[in-house]
Order: sequence, then structure tokens, then C-alpha cells
Amino acid sequence: MNWEAFIATLLAPIAGGLIYGFERIVRARMQNRLGPPLLQPFYDFLKLMDKRSIIIHSFHAFMGIMYLFGTWFSLYVLLSGGDLLIAIFFHVLSLAFLVVGGFSVRSPYSVVGAMRELIHMLAYEPVFVMAAAGLYLVTGTFQISEILHSNVTPIVYLPLVFVAYLLVLPTILKKSPFDIAEAHQEVIGGPEIEYSGKFYEAVYTAKWIEYIYAFFFVFLFTGKNYLLGLILAVFAFFFVNLIDNVTARTNFRQMVRFHWYVLIPLVVINLMLLALWRV
Repeated sequence: MNWEAFIATLLAPIAGGLIYGFERIVRARMQNRLGPPLLQPFYDFLKLMDKRSIIIHSFHAFMGIMYLFGTWFSLYVLLSGGDLLIAIFFHVLSLAFLVVGGFSVRSPYSVVGAMRELIHMLAYEPVFVMAAAGLYLVTGTFQISEILHSNVTPIVYLPLVFVAYLLVLPTILKKSPFDIAEAHQEVIGGPEIEYSGKFYEAVYTAKWIEYIYAFFFVFLFTGKNYLLGLILAVFAFFFVNLIDNVTARTNFRQMVRFHWYVLIPLVVINLMLLALWRV
């Protein structure tokens, strides 16, 4: 076992919580508000510990816990330098747990949220898989450790793929204009609406881990140039929050059209040009 990666994975919820807390401050400043303290997510976490957990049924609760562990394991694969496709697979699996949990209760908000979560996955997961294919074409490997030590800088060869990934980040993190699955004004939180207490805490923590998962992919586009990776990750963070603050929510049809008719063709064009240049 890679103990360094294991410890980093254990600490990932703390880092994710800090990122989420900082994001709330940034969003408040963009809206000319003071905003909550940096540690507010951890205060919320402790508050949930004291809440009484209302279990709809055991399977629903189990799916929420599996969502946490599936997301956690996908991040471990990334941090340990494992196979990129396996990391993507486990992330999809973790979201499938959340979706199945949402479908397992009678709440219409939960069911609609679960359906929209599936639409999210159909919209952005192809971009992830094709981005992985592009990284393979540039570096010759799916192993994350080898990509991060590659002598080439993938973003030089995959500029359109990187742009597509930037534009897909709001969908992954459920930010406007693509926060369809968790639209609080419509479905009051989506597939996790029926979780409470410690079980909602598991879902809440998984979302912190997803921040690390999503922004870690930015580093894969910079190879061993970690400074450039850090700069791009910071840029991606502020870019996502800017988009979140200046856009209104689209409907699910507009979201799918944008991903399938704009982002996926961008990736395909980049991969085709790369393949032709390599011939």
C-alpha cells in the first residue's frame, strides 16, 4: 500500500472542507456580502453529528455511505498514481450509489433529483473518458504517476480538451448554470434530500472529496510542471465561482445540448488534430 497516498486520502475531507469554506467566502465577496467564516463547513459537520438520524430504510442509508466510500476510493486511486480509467470508473460507481439511493425512496424530490443526476453523468462523463484518451495519446500511459512525471506538458497538445474540462467543472461540482440535480428552488437538494443526521453527513463529506477529485485532474494537464498545475487549479477554482455567480440555471435539455453539441465536439476535434499530427 502507498502509505503517503493513503494518509493524503484520509486528510482529503479536511482539505476539501477548507476549499468549500473558502469558496463560500469568495462567493460572498463576489456578491458584496461578508460571508461565513472559513471553518463554517466544519461547524456544520459538527452540528450534523448532534442531529437525530431519521432512516427511511437501511438500503437508502447504506447507499449514502457507499457514495462516500466510493468517492473516497476514487480519490485514493488518483493520489496513489493508479490507473486513470479506474479512478473515473469508481467515481461513476460512487455517483451510481447516490442515484440508486435517491430512487429507493418515494419522495418525488429525491426521485427527480436522482433522474437529473443520471443526466449529469450522461452529459459530462464522456468528456472525462475522452480527456483520459487524450492524455494517453500524449503521454502513452493511463498511469497517473507516469503522467505526472511525463516530460511533455499535455495542455500544449490538448488545449481544447482543457477548455472543455474547465467548462465541465460546474457540472461536476453542481454549480450554476448546471446545478440541475441539486436545484434547491425546484427539487430542494436533489437525490440527497431524504438523508439526515450522520447519513447526510456522509453525503456532505463526499462532496468535499469531489472538490479534490475535480481539481486534481487539472494537474494531469501539466505533467511534471506542478507550479503550472497549481496556477491552473487556482484559476479553475475562481473561474468556476465566477461562472456560478454570473449565470442562471439552465434546464436539463440545454445542459445536455451544451455538453454533447459543444464540449464533446471540442474534445473530438482536438483528438483528431492530435492524431493527424502524430501520423
